[in-house]
Amino acid sequence: MIRSLHIENYALIERMDLDLHSGFSIITGETGAGKSIILGALGLLRGQRADSKSVKNGAKRCVVEAVFDVGEYGLDDFFRDNDLDFDGRECMIRRELTATGKSRAFINDTPASLAQLKELGEKLIDIHSQHQNLLLNKEDFQLGILDILGGAKSQLKLYRSLYRTMRDAERQLREAEENARKNREDEDYIRFQVSQISELRLKGNEDKELEQEQDMLEHAEDIKQALYRASSAISNDEQSMLNQLRDCCSWLNGISDNYPAAKSLSDRIDSCYIELKDIADELESESDRVEYDPERLETITERLNAIYTLERKHHVDSVEELLVIQQNLQERLNEIDNSDENIEEKRMAYQESRAQVLDMANELSRVRRLASGQLEKDMVSRLALLGMPSARFSVEIEQDKEPGPSGQDKVAFLFSANKNGSLQKISSVASGGEISRVMLTLKAIIASAVKLPTIIFDEIDTGVSGTIAEKMAHIMQEMGAAHRQVISITHLPQIAAVGTHHYKVWKDSDSDTTTSHITELSSDERVQEIANMLSGEKLTDAAINNAKSLLGMN
Repeated sequence: MIRSLHIENYALIERMDLDLHSGFSIITGETGAGKSIILGALGLLRGQRADSKSVKNGAKRCVVEAVFDVGEYGLDDFFRDNDLDFDGRECMIRRELTATGKSRAFINDTPASLAQLKELGEKLIDIHSQHQNLLLNKEDFQLGILDILGGAKSQLKLYRSLYRTMRDAERQLREAEENARKNREDEDYIRFQVSQISELRLKGNEDKELEQEQDMLEHAEDIKQALYRASSAISNDEQSMLNQLRDCCSWLNGISDNYPAAKSLSDRIDSCYIELKDIADELESESDRVEYDPERLETITERLNAIYTLERKHHVDSVEELLVIQQNLQERLNEIDNSDENIEEKRMAYQESRAQVLDMANELSRVRRLASGQLEKDMVSRLALLGMPSARFSVEIEQDKEPGPSGQDKVAFLFSANKNGSLQKISSVASGGEISRVMLTLKAIIASAVKLPTIIFDEIDTGVSGTIAEKMAHIMQEMGAAHRQVISITHLPQIAAVGTHHYKVWKDSDSDTTTSHITELSSDERVQEIANMLSGEKLTDAAINNAKSLLGMN
């Protein structure tokens, strides 16, 4: 439950610090005083989208922060799975919003995503506002109630996992069938392409090697002449480099006895002689190897033209890419050859997965039908206590031919306020006051099945008054007695008087600003507030006495 709430610079609230209690509490105030603003602030803590317009005029940022006592609600798994600090009892949620639109969220002072905030917020606070009555039109809402009351959480989780697996298997089967169809349409062309590439018997880097050889053959005479000239300059002339180096060594060796340094220089020249002799031999060998071969050049040119033609056809620039295309085309041919076997394998996987889904859908249906029977009994008995003794309530469950994300069941809540009236879908036959009582009854039944720390009712009393309102208040009071925090925002004194704690929202204005405030009322202040709710602007003794009577103070 919420232990404390801090709101700063949010809408009309400049600063608000509020201590809240377990049990049943009341919030009252004139229309427009700011009750909805408090709900909006709590909505931020539940991960709702933030609007920079919510920041109070003139402020740079707004802050909404709440401390929760959650020790009895089994939330350890959430904090562990999200790697968040948790002492086992207390949780703090903070949301900050700047005037420029930037939003930040924190759980126990650790930055958190809105998805985490929403997941945790929905476990901590349930806000029932008037628009939630429209949920009675929603089939998934009605189905969700049956799952909650039937304790089908684990079955539904398993079903959804199996359903996702089935849909994935179905997608793979459809893709395999479609690919097989397309491949068969293109089979002849694919085989032709594979044959065309295979006939060349390509090797990696072959085009680069052939291009080098082609270039050499086209310039064979120039290359051979250059090699011959270089070789001759080194070794084939009387004044060749080798002869001159040999003469140098002879001259230096002749003076080495008288000039020792000459020996070292001679040795170095001798090393050059050896290296140059080796170069000369290699030049001669290369010169002999290079020959102009017109037939070889023609063969290379033809093969390169064949390679270039295929590269242009397949929009690539190298033999390596052609080899990749060849491999891919061959794999497609293998798929075609094995497509029937592959499709049959995927069909069996899909059918097996579908059988598991249908089995689990039947189990969910069984749980829901059991829950629906109990819900029908509970609704009729509880609605009778709320002034609807002839009300009839039924849950209609039909099965779709195909399973969906939540099973095969289609659910409709049927209702009649009169004994002889025909059962029809609740949204089409219930009045505003009847809808309010039905929704409160559903919430009370759900609250007995799940652990929700805080439930807030925003004008659940719409369309009712007097004795019925008081009975609705006692139901909310009972809900708050089960280690739970129930808060009702109301305009009815009959409901306000039943609360254990009473808060009043009001606003004041000056020439520049309007500011909302909230405070917890003392016993005397409660008498005056409820009396004002009874009599209007003019406070009368009769209203005060009536307020005291409602509060059990007479």
